Amino acid sequence: MMKIVRMKTWSSYVDSRRLLQKEGFINIDKRLEAYIRAIIEEVRKKGDAALIRFTEQFDGVSLNPENLRVSSEEINDAYSKVTEDQISAIKTVKEKLEFVEKHLLEQARMEMKLGRVTIKFCTRPIKRVGCYVPSGNAAYPSTLVMTVVPAIVAGVPRVTVCSSPSRDGTLNPLTLVAADVCGVSEIYRVGGAQAIAAMAYGTETVKPVDKIVGPGNTYVSMAKVLVSRDVAIDFPAGPSELLVMADETANPRFIALDMCAQAEHGPDSIVGLVTTSERLAEKAISELDDIARSSPRSDIVFKALSNNGFVVICKTVDEMVEFTNTFAPEHVEVMLKNPENVIERISTAGLILSGSYSPASLSDYCGWTNHVLPTWGYGKIFSALSSLDFVRRVAVVECSKMGLMEAFENIRILSEAEKLPGHFKAVEGRFKNGEKCR
Repeated sequence: MMKIVRMKTWSSYVDSRRLLQKEGFINIDKRLEAYIRAIIEEVRKKGDAALIRFTEQFDGVSLNPENLRVSSEEINDAYSKVTEDQISAIKTVKEKLEFVEKHLLEQARMEMKLGRVTIKFCTRPIKRVGCYVPSGNAAYPSTLVMTVVPAIVAGVPRVTVCSSPSRDGTLNPLTLVAADVCGVSEIYRVGGAQAIAAMAYGTETVKPVDKIVGPGNTYVSMAKVLVSRDVAIDFPAGPSELLVMADETANPRFIALDMCAQAEHGPDSIVGLVTTSERLAEKAISELDDIARSSPRSDIVFKALSNNGFVVICKTVDEMVEFTNTFAPEHVEVMLKNPENVIERISTAGLILSGSYSPASLSDYCGWTNHVLPTWGYGKIFSALSSLDFVRRVAVVECSKMGLMEAFENIRILSEAEKLPGHFKAVEGRFKNGEKCR
């Protein structure tokens, strides 16, 4: 029986992202770029009418300007369609994430003295934020929590949510409940590239925002890139990714379970194992086959594993680290006998999960860190979404008269070197003749 993933040897490849044909999809797919650009331009020109047309074309739902925005009655009614356990789980995730995000934000606020200069670092929230919450094959109320809570913690006064409607025109009730629990009432039943365009430029109904965050499919990611000249975005995001780093001590069934779980996100999900043990790799591949066949979402899992699943054999741990840092995965699970030193050397992963009992599934729901993470290698330059993404850092500097006197000569020297004499005169003019020499 043909296995759904094949083993490869790292030493025969120069670039792991080229190995998986993942390099620079946003830059090279000109047809996709042109297609999405046309959608954006139509939304800019025709506003609500374009949103209504695209929602009917892509989602099979007929809307009108009056029901683009979800009503308060629909939000209230959503509570009757979910269980108490679901509500409780959403509240728990919200409260724990809120706790973490508040502490993270506090670290950006500090005050220090350098001689006679006082520096105070403050934060100021972005005024208007749009959160994109994917839907389609599955609903993601947890993503609503992960995008909205950091914005609320940061003090953003206006938070907008967009998500695609189901065939009957409704949004997932638990997503609506999650929005209500998090304190958001401005929700629009529009998704895809047209939702990104609406949040970026506004329509008669959807008011524009200053920053757009949240994961999405290739169309959404391309739209975010195209509008990023006019509004800020968190980062371009591609399909979900998981890389497991493992040695002979790892449990092959745990590895296979985690790879299949990540593959559930969609047929374009990218899942892989990098290991120094060929025996472990063979066992994991065998487990993958069995688990994928029994999955309730087996069609999606098989497509993801067949198209984008891989196992790479390395000769040494150093090669595994090199592969991982080149690959820059969204999630990396480290299942090694001695993980500590290896973890210190992983520099590009969106999230590092250490040990056999820290699966990516934990981080999706109850790891209390944000699960909106950079993909497609963007972990090399971006971090996970957090409250810091919704604020501007502002420095407040106060210098005493004596402090300015102490800086007098350095300012003179540097302003002369840069041929900016007015800079020095602005300082010199504050002192009487000779006063600076006291």
